[in-house]
Amino acid sequence: MFNKFIVTVFFLFLPFGFLTYAQEVPTPAQTPTSTPTNPDQLPPQQVIDYYNKAKSSGMSDSDIERAAIQNGYTPAQISEIRKRLENSSNTNTSNDTDRDDLDETRDDELDEDESDPSDTTATSRASRRRLRSTFGSSFFARSSKTFEPNLRIATPKNYILGPEDELNVDIYGNSVEHFKLKISPEGTVKMLNLAPVYLNGLTIEQASDKIVSTLRQAYSTLNRPGSGTRASITLGNVRSIRVMITGEAYRPGTYTVSSLATAFNALSVSGGPNRNGSFRNIEVVRNNKVIKTIDLYRFLVDADLNDNIALQDQDIILIRPYLSRIELNGQVKRPGIFEAKPNEGLADIIRYAGGFTPEAYTTLLTYQRNNGTNYVIGSIDSTEIDTFQPKNGDIINVSRILDMISNQVEVRGAVMMPGFYPLEERSNTVGKLIERARGISPKAFLNRAILERPYGSLETGIISIDIRKLLNKEIEDIELVPGDILTIKSVDDLKESAFLTISGSVINPGSYHFFKGITIEDLIFTAGGFKEGGIPYRVEISRRVKADTLGLADNQNVRIFTLEVDENLALNPADKAFQLAPYDIVSIRKSPRYETQKTVTILGEVMYPGNYTIQSSFERIADIFPKAGGLKPGAYLKGAKFYRNNELVALDLKKIITKPEISANLLLYDGDTIYIPQKSEIVRIQGAVQNPSLVNFEPSFSYKDYLSQAGGYLDNAQKRNVYVSYPNGKTQRTKRFLFLKSYPKVEPGSTVTVPAKTVTAENKLSRSERIAIFSLIATMTIAVIRLF
Repeated sequence: MFNKFIVTVFFLFLPFGFLTYAQEVPTPAQTPTSTPTNPDQLPPQQVIDYYNKAKSSGMSDSDIERAAIQNGYTPAQISEIRKRLENSSNTNTSNDTDRDDLDETRDDELDEDESDPSDTTATSRASRRRLRSTFGSSFFARSSKTFEPNLRIATPKNYILGPEDELNVDIYGNSVEHFKLKISPEGTVKMLNLAPVYLNGLTIEQASDKIVSTLRQAYSTLNRPGSGTRASITLGNVRSIRVMITGEAYRPGTYTVSSLATAFNALSVSGGPNRNGSFRNIEVVRNNKVIKTIDLYRFLVDADLNDNIALQDQDIILIRPYLSRIELNGQVKRPGIFEAKPNEGLADIIRYAGGFTPEAYTTLLTYQRNNGTNYVIGSIDSTEIDTFQPKNGDIINVSRILDMISNQVEVRGAVMMPGFYPLEERSNTVGKLIERARGISPKAFLNRAILERPYGSLETGIISIDIRKLLNKEIEDIELVPGDILTIKSVDDLKESAFLTISGSVINPGSYHFFKGITIEDLIFTAGGFKEGGIPYRVEISRRVKADTLGLADNQNVRIFTLEVDENLALNPADKAFQLAPYDIVSIRKSPRYETQKTVTILGEVMYPGNYTIQSSFERIADIFPKAGGLKPGAYLKGAKFYRNNELVALDLKKIITKPEISANLLLYDGDTIYIPQKSEIVRIQGAVQNPSLVNFEPSFSYKDYLSQAGGYLDNAQKRNVYVSYPNGKTQRTKRFLFLKSYPKVEPGSTVTVPAKTVTAENKLSRSERIAIFSLIATMTIAVIRLF
């Protein structure tokens, strides 16, 4: 609705001077016409200012709308202006410091007098205050910026009519009529051809009675029992009223609001109380009399809306300064700063804070108070909470309870239900505690138990107990004290854990717990059974030697046993009596002829490329070619490559095929790959040459011919170290004998590499430096010749 009003005010005021118009307060009939203003030339902020001034001059929204139409604005212009104003309103919303920054403003104002860094007490208090503002301020921190009351609600029965209010009159039944009645500035309405009816200051019900009474001059049976003609009077458009908000408000001033607005609506528009404002003492003044004193805590704490009264034109809302504020910290549900009335005690403040948390130490509370000279601290007993009267500026702290249980004992180890137990009549001795823990477990070690007893914050004593004698009542039971810990060991706890190890061809090799009576079959079953390739015979057991050394050599420290287990995990009758011992190591062998399939891959120019299985461990490279159907006509064996573990192995496969007996005919391994390419007709020349390039292979060319194809050497070329890399991975370098050089042969697919010298920054001379050195040497030489 607000954007609609802003749009219409454009149409009214921008074509001519606003101030003159506002002073005259013209009626729609008096509004002059003019050419509509271009929407692109309308500043949004100027429109808002014009609208506020128009409303303050007494013009109604309907007058502004009619004036806009009379000034000739087209629907397209209206639509364009509305879009621009809505965008401007959204931008102002995001930048409005009155709302989004309200909490920070409150915190800054609360701390502005407490910023002295040398005052550690004040600094500490200021730090805490930054974390929370006064209770009640958050109610105003996120309110709507325009804060329009809901106009869709039913008309309140106590609503008082005034000028500019509009009534809807519906006559139905035997007669049908509908018309709107707008209350004039004189407080009257005019119906049909009847005399004006004065409605100013009446409620809706009172006005309805007067209107019906007047309409009976035209409809004699209107709303009479048994008649067929009825009338309904409802409130249409409502007027605007002006209220003043003064005192300790964040934004004091005069506000135009709907006549349906309440005290809470107006307070929200003003931002509520400021840092000195009271939330408990807000007065609504009407005709110089205080008609209501608002206590916002009644609403915030108890949802009591009795103070939210309807406002009337020219009402004043006065926010008084606060009298007393108390800070409540620690274990309360809503820590913060609370305003207190003179007759309220600490119990009321705690109620406003939502009460204590479950971890609150309520036996003793502490407070800090300003005595006029410095700060003093004090304590509040739990019995004094209801009667303690806090003073302005008090800081009350509610501590957390100790993180311990004061009546607890514990039993650990070989009992049926170990754990913590309360120190009470049923468990206040060692015997009763064991009974409460459902007794001793079957493996409990009864000769000794340990009772740990605290003797202070840093000391713990130990009491040894013979549990067997205590349970048999041969010794006196022992009284427990808070914090006692009773530990009863099991037999297994007092000896090294025994285990068995199985390795070899089983599915899950590893270590397993030893159990009395466990057999070889049990251990193999626990390990998941035999792997494929595992053999049940030749099962070997390695055993430690402890005391039984009969038949062992002096240098022998283990015994070895060999058993046979069939595939159904059954021992032969001779070995059934064999028992495993702790720490035995069982080894399951694999069949000597068992191994997984191994394959090699041959690709390229062979008749049948693909993967081939290695049939025996003696198969070599030359054996794979007959399986692949031999070579294709275009195969280039000199360029063939052999890979093992994805690395190129330099081999001459042409020699290997023609002479299989040579040592280069390697045994095949799983994963080997052979690639036979076609003959390449390209030679690559790279390194320290003038023009590194690819050239075609020419059988008649020598190394120097290919070098010429690349433009010759560079200055930094290492001519002695030239080498040629062949497609099969082999490499040959330049050879020297006395003053003779033998260059490597260049074959199809080869790469000729001329290494470059490494030049460091220290020994690299510029051209000018070299000339200077040569000149110096020449000068010195001439001088020496002349000398002699």
